[in-house]
Amino acid sequence: MSLAATLQELKDSTAARIANASTLDELEAIRVETVGRKGVLAGAGKDMAKVAKEDRAAMGQLLNAVKSAIESALEERTNAFQAAALEARLDAEWMDLTAPAPGVQPGALHPVTQVQRYLEEVFTSMGFTVLSGPEVETEFHNFDALNIPPSHPARDMQDTFWLEGGHLLRTHTSPVQVRGMKRLGAPLRMIAPGRVFRNEEVDPSHEHTFYQLEGMMVDREVSIAHMLYFMKTLLKEIFQREVAVRLRPGYFPFVEPGFELDIQCLLCGGAGCPVCKYTGWVELLPCGLVHPNVLRAGGIDPGQWNGFAFGLGLTRLAMMRYGIDDIRLLQAGDLRFLNQFR
Repeated sequence: MSLAATLQELKDSTAARIANASTLDELEAIRVETVGRKGVLAGAGKDMAKVAKEDRAAMGQLLNAVKSAIESALEERTNAFQAAALEARLDAEWMDLTAPAPGVQPGALHPVTQVQRYLEEVFTSMGFTVLSGPEVETEFHNFDALNIPPSHPARDMQDTFWLEGGHLLRTHTSPVQVRGMKRLGAPLRMIAPGRVFRNEEVDPSHEHTFYQLEGMMVDREVSIAHMLYFMKTLLKEIFQREVAVRLRPGYFPFVEPGFELDIQCLLCGGAGCPVCKYTGWVELLPCGLVHPNVLRAGGIDPGQWNGFAFGLGLTRLAMMRYGIDDIRLLQAGDLRFLNQFR
C-alpha cells in the first residue's frame, strides 16, 4: 500500500475512533498514538525520504492535512466532553441566587472569658471590686512585696520568664493585691482576673500561658471561717451544685497560715484521669490569711487590719465546668473546638 493510501486510511480510522471514544482518557490515548512525538504520523514523516523527489511536496501537504484533520477532530471531541462535564456539574451544584443570604455567623466569647465574666458578677454581688494590673511586672511587685525576697526558696517554685531591667512576665495575679491595697486602702474586697505566664512544660493540665483570678478581703478580725464561707459560696455558684472539697496545709509566702483547697475532679468523678493526674482531685483554690509583711507592703497596718487571699485557676475552672480534658485546646485557635461554646 502506498504512503498516500496509508495516510488516508489512518485519517478515516482515527476519525471513527475519535467519534466512538467515551472518555477523555481514550482521546488522550488516540492522540499519543497518532499525532504524538512517537506516533504513527511521526513515523510517516521519517518515511518521506523513501518518496520520489518529485512527489515529496504533494506527500508533505497530505501528511500535514491528515495531522490537522486528526488534531481538529480531537479538539472538537475534547470540547464536547468538557462541555458535557460542565453541564453535569452545573446541574449537580446549582444554587438559587434568589434565596436570601445566610447572614454573618455570630462570634462567641471564649470559654475562659465566659467563666471570668460570670465570676466577676458573683463577686461584685458580694461587694468585691474588680481590679487589673500589668502583665509585664516589676520584680518588687511580683516577688518582694509578696514576702518573697531574692534569697527566698519560693522563687524556685515558679519558672519565670525574665525580661530586661528587672522586669518579668507576671507569674501570678497576686501583684494586683499590693497595687489594690496601695490604691484603695482598708477595708478592701477585691478580685483581679488576668493572664499569667510560667515557663512550664506543656501537657494536658499545664500551659505556659493561662488565666487566674486573685481575690482578697481585708477588714478587722477576718478569720479562716470567713475565708471558707466565701470559698464554698463561690464554688456552689460556679458549678450550680455542691462539690466535694478538701482543705490541706499549703505553703505560700504571702499567706500564713496557707491552705490548698482541692475539688474532686468533675471529669472523672474522682476515679482518676490525666487532668487530675489520676489522684481524683484538682488543685483549684490555694488560699490563706494574708501575711503581715504583705499588708505592710501595701501600706496597711497589720496591727489594725487582717484578711484572707486566694488564687483561683480560671483556665482549670473552665475545664471543669465545660468538661474539657486537655488545657491545650483552649489556646489552639481551633474554630471547631471554640464553636461549641456559642
